Amino acid sequence: MSVLVGKKAPLFNSKVVINGGEIVENFSLKQFEGEKYVVFFFYPADFTFVCPTELIAFEEKAEEFAARNTVVVGASTDSAFSHWKWLQTPQNEGGIKGVKYPLVADQTLQISKSYDVLAGSEEYDNEGNESFVGEPQAYRGLFLIDKKGIVRHQVVNDMPLGRNVDEVLRMIDALQFTEEHGEVCPANWKKGDKALKATQEGIASYLSEK
Repeated sequence: MSVLVGKKAPLFNSKVVINGGEIVENFSLKQFEGEKYVVFFFYPADFTFVCPTELIAFEEKAEEFAARNTVVVGASTDSAFSHWKWLQTPQNEGGIKGVKYPLVADQTLQISKSYDVLAGSEEYDNEGNESFVGEPQAYRGLFLIDKKGIVRHQVVNDMPLGRNVDEVLRMIDALQFTEEHGEVCPANWKKGDKALKATQEGIASYLSEK
């Protein structure tokens, strides 16, 4: 598994569904550089079971992400039409109607590969024939990208393990706090808590006040 933290987020151009039903060509994260933080997350597949709970949970926190100058973008290896169909399906029928943030279509698997979250892989036999082994789906990877386009946080869950959206918000708060104040965030830090200076005196002071 590649560690992308500290590196430029891999760029791509792909079909995407935005605003809950509009298919757009050549979507790229590049458009947000210099302006927005990005939470870019992968999920295994449309019309599944854990996935709608996650996508809806991100939508339910839309105002909190916006308040942090952060855009949320989802992606799977499904087609743009599959995304569109899922977005038209009511939530009580297993759909995600009401989700408004962009959903990227990664049918070529190239985006999942570049972020190293693809569950399966291509293999070649002795005669050079290519075949795909495993599931052509993405693990639950999530990448927090700063306004310079640098990955600052990543986490990858196996397919049965849903994510905690509040933890994503906490990581955004921590990143923005360190950028603004130059201090570092200790274990279990949350917005409003005391941080510390990255010195021996700073950690001694922090621990003595706990």
